[in-house]
Amino acid sequence: MKKTIALTLLLVGFTSLTQAQSIRFGVKGGINYANQNGTDISRSFGDYNSTDAITSYHAGLVAEFKLFENLAIQPELLYSTQGATYKNAVEEFKNELGYISIPVVAKIYLSKSLSLEAGPQASFLLSERNKFDYKESETFEFAGVVGLGLNITKNLFVQARYGVGLTEASKDAETKNSTFQVSAGILF
Repeated sequence: MKKTIALTLLLVGFTSLTQAQSIRFGVKGGINYANQNGTDISRSFGDYNSTDAITSYHAGLVAEFKLFENLAIQPELLYSTQGATYKNAVEEFKNELGYISIPVVAKIYLSKSLSLEAGPQASFLLSERNKFDYKESETFEFAGVVGLGLNITKNLFVQARYGVGLTEASKDAETKNSTFQVSAGILF
């Protein structure tokens, strides 16, 4: 019975995508305002009990599958840098993590140009730049994202999005990424 239900849902989803009113591809990029939240990070040389956000960037590919007049699915493939600056009473260290992020958001159009966006995001760690030995980062992160999109013209758009990590970013401490993104892009 479960297999029948799963197969039916898969066929309905596939049929919806193949009969989508339009499929458009494009590129986007923008800035990240990223931080890490959670418990203190204890190291052998001190406790880092304060974090400051870092400003970084994201860029990549985007697709929009318009299912209905007011509903679209937007998968993306982005390179995104996240992290934080860690502080204690004496020192300050910056930790910058480079991810391949794959958000898949549902876009609910509130008007012809304004959309509400929400969905999951999977991220895979590619690089880590820091000024201290912090090699205990998790290589996979799952997050939830929510935001607003504005179509300036038929092809140009801007987006503002907030993403919060639902899984730990570090094996050493209970830290989770949080990122506010502002993007601009073009759909062809």
